[in-house]
Amino acid sequence: MTKYNFDEIIDRSHTNALKIDAVKLRWHREDLLPMWVADMDFRTPPFIMDALAERCKHPVLGYTLRPDAWYEAICKWLKLRHNWDVKRENVGFVPGVVNGIGNVLKCFTKPGDKVMIQPPVYHPFRMLIKANKCELVNSQLEEKDERLYINFEKFERDIKGCSAFILCNPHNPGGRVWSKDELQRMADICSKNNVLVISDEIHCDLTYPEYKHIPFASISKEAAQNCITFMAPSKTFNCAGLGSSQYIITNDDIYKRFTEYLQQNELNEGHIFAYLPVIKGFSDAGAEWIAQALKYIKSNVEFTHNYLRENMPLIDMIVPEASYLIFMDFRKMRLSQKELVSFIEDEAHLLLNDGTMFGPGGEGYMRINIGTPKAILEKGLNQLKEAYIKRSK
Repeated sequence: MTKYNFDEIIDRSHTNALKIDAVKLRWHREDLLPMWVADMDFRTPPFIMDALAERCKHPVLGYTLRPDAWYEAICKWLKLRHNWDVKRENVGFVPGVVNGIGNVLKCFTKPGDKVMIQPPVYHPFRMLIKANKCELVNSQLEEKDERLYINFEKFERDIKGCSAFILCNPHNPGGRVWSKDELQRMADICSKNNVLVISDEIHCDLTYPEYKHIPFASISKEAAQNCITFMAPSKTFNCAGLGSSQYIITNDDIYKRFTEYLQQNELNEGHIFAYLPVIKGFSDAGAEWIAQALKYIKSNVEFTHNYLRENMPLIDMIVPEASYLIFMDFRKMRLSQKELVSFIEDEAHLLLNDGTMFGPGGEGYMRINIGTPKAILEKGLNQLKEAYIKRSK
């Protein structure tokens, strides 16, 4: 068994890394520790890097077919990891999940249609809805005991009249892994109201071992017939730059309509490296890498939680059940959002995501990426502690 080193600190500067090199361009500063963009600072697994290097040994980088191995890897992975039986004819390629969701809205909605989301939630959902001139419907989640919950009475009221609902499963930024009961209730309500479910499941393979990711479409036949699911190897194996994602649709009519739309606009073809992270990642080697990465990430979550409790009692956090993102709760500090952002950037010298970008319910929060070597996480939390202590004096 290969032992991976997640403590390794890798210099990503001057590689056009959004997380690193955009700081100076956008903030015109060099004193901010970047813990914002949702990719990890860990080395992309060697079985993916080696596959890319091997392909580059061939002297021609031409147009590329989608190999059978890509379909086979996805179907096998979904069965083994998520107990979901998917056939090859249910699967298609898109270069990114956000790209895919945007094209679903173009294909299945028209300007003025209502589309519902559950804020505080991944901000491109809102941006896509507005860009497609649809009406945004916010069905806000509720926080209790460091966890996010769905108010189903509100959910059922809000969904009426909507054409589509974008589900984040697992949730970003809250890290909730929705239970079977929660998914079933959402599925029943959406089916009853004839609302198409668009399920973003990009963080699914980063669910901690004590929880179980359940694909929305696997809940029931009714759910499967009323859902478009998006997944990807990008978050799982830290290879977002490869532009590789997949959609799964078990409703034949919906699959045909969406696939034809993509084909008409040449939106469903991958570049020469796009299929490799699935083929090499959705494998025994990939499962072992994820297991080790999740153990490390979970220890970072626990370290952060304990550090806040011991050193900064006015700062709480939503405890994630998946992924490497933490929604930190600063509301007890009684700062305006502008003051909070200034506290983080000008006093703690950190670059985090402003909670309000995730919509209603994000006020008083900031999102931090802890998918990083512990030494960097400690540095960031120490900087936060120093700023917190100065504030307390």
